Amino acid sequence: MAAPAHSAVTGSSDHGFAVENSIHISADAATVYRLLGQPGRWWNGQHTYSGDAANLSLDPVAGGCFCEKVPGKDGRPGSVEHGRVIQAQPDRQLRLSGALGPLQAEAVTGTLTFDIAPDGEGARVGMSYVVGGYLRTGAAGIAPIVDRVLAEQLQGLKRAAEAGGQ
Repeated sequence: MAAPAHSAVTGSSDHGFAVENSIHISADAATVYRLLGQPGRWWNGQHTYSGDAANLSLDPVAGGCFCEKVPGKDGRPGSVEHGRVIQAQPDRQLRLSGALGPLQAEAVTGTLTFDIAPDGEGARVGMSYVVGGYLRTGAAGIAPIVDRVLAEQLQGLKRAAEAGGQ
């Protein structure tokens, strides 16, 4: 898998970390933004609780949920809130608040931001995730893992957008 143009842990301390990724996507900003609201098309199902990205949804409006349906074995389905939209500027920016994946079990707050800007024949998408609070295992060890996982999702967004994005 090709690496994003930029991927890095940009800060880390005992109390949190920040990661940044960016990539050029050969699709317009409207296509990219629309796809952000369809994570089942670009998020890797291996990084879900259900194992299937088709169970993901994201309502790209303030207060909207980045959620996942988790089928229950006993007929009683579960669900996960991965994040809550705190800012939505169509075709420009989408910002969520939430502790992703294993960070949900920690006393942390995370802010995930997607910035979209025209870039030649397409768009440049910057993704940053800033996490702060108390992590029992420390922030330094988990930051590079989170960076890799988020870079993988950004690659998925690129593939989906460049495959037509409809």
